Amino acid sequence: MAANLAQLTLAFGLLGNIVSFMVFLSPLPTFYKIYKKKSTEGFQSVPYVVGLFSAMLWIYYALLKTNAMLLITINSVGCFIQGFYICFFLFYAPKKAKMESIKLIVLLIVVGFGLIVALTQFLASGINRAVIVGWICLVFSLCVFVAPLGVLRQVIKTKSVEYMPILLSVALTLSAVMWFFYGLLLRDFNIAIPNVLGFTFGIIQMILYFVYKNKKLVIDEKTAAFEAKISEMEEQKIQEPKEQKGAIAVKINKNGST
Repeated sequence: MAANLAQLTLAFGLLGNIVSFMVFLSPLPTFYKIYKKKSTEGFQSVPYVVGLFSAMLWIYYALLKTNAMLLITINSVGCFIQGFYICFFLFYAPKKAKMESIKLIVLLIVVGFGLIVALTQFLASGINRAVIVGWICLVFSLCVFVAPLGVLRQVIKTKSVEYMPILLSVALTLSAVMWFFYGLLLRDFNIAIPNVLGFTFGIIQMILYFVYKNKKLVIDEKTAAFEAKISEMEEQKIQEPKEQKGAIAVKINKNGST
């Protein structure tokens, strides 16, 4: 029984690693656009700095727990990928965006993570240290999972799914499911609880996508028909003066010949 439980935990952990790795790679099209245009334009570095902070926090927690090696593997990869994204962003960002990004990095990574490590090392010990860091991870993860509420509000308000990529929503939902069962099997509710919220928001996103997907198509068709009608009217307006000029020219010629 214990062997089967360990194998099941390993399976969910490995699947969580694979899906999370795909999620980490999801911003690549964005950075390809940045590379092509040689500018970050309206993109922000916040998601990548927050992602780096989250990965570092979970690695610290996993090291204190000592029995969550698969958390260390995926978050180590996450640290590398998010660090690459941040460096890439800073290389192409204009001066103002670059300074804002550096301030956020200092505030969140250097000061924030540094204080968490220092305070837990000096003011807590043993099991208490892992419990405190676990609660910090839990609260921070809940905040991260609440972030998509802004996207959901935008979808409902605009009745458009343009800014909600369905593949990313599916990947995040699958990731939440894998890590929920991994945490549950490890009896670590700091891992399991936030992923309940992640799974819930993922399902809501997918429902909204299928609700508003067809409406978006209808709106596009109406817009295209309206634009075609305007274009036709403009062509008629252009042709009318030409026809009038032609009629006047014919009349003058007739008068001249008589």
